[in-house]
Amino acid sequence: MNPLNLFSKSTETETYTAGETIFNQGDPGKNLYVVRQGEIEIQCNGVTVDTVGEGCILGEMALIDSSARSATAVARSDCELIPVDEKRFTFLVQQTPFFAVHVMRVLADRLRKTNALLGGQSAA
Repeated sequence: MNPLNLFSKSTETETYTAGETIFNQGDPGKNLYVVRQGEIEIQCNGVTVDTVGEGCILGEMALIDSSARSATAVARSDCELIPVDEKRFTFLVQQTPFFAVHVMRVLADRLRKTNALLGGQSAA
């Protein structure tokens, strides 16, 4: 499932240039983002833990649990992102269950990668 399909008609976007910070670890999180174009590095405590590209989502944790951002996101290339606020997210989860499952899979995958990075194990 590519979340971009749900946002193909979305006109609300944010653009970032390569090297620009999208959000910082510790910032309040009011949106998750769907990457329409470009690549973003996700960093925890200055260590890159993941790189996401077109069709991927980021910033979902802070939106889901209303906590501060758990990571910093930096544009690796020029990027175009689609912001998704809590109201839109809730609507999508209710109306398109596959979107909710996709977000859960992203969370599980990131948790496995972070555990592997911290524990030195494979991300299987």
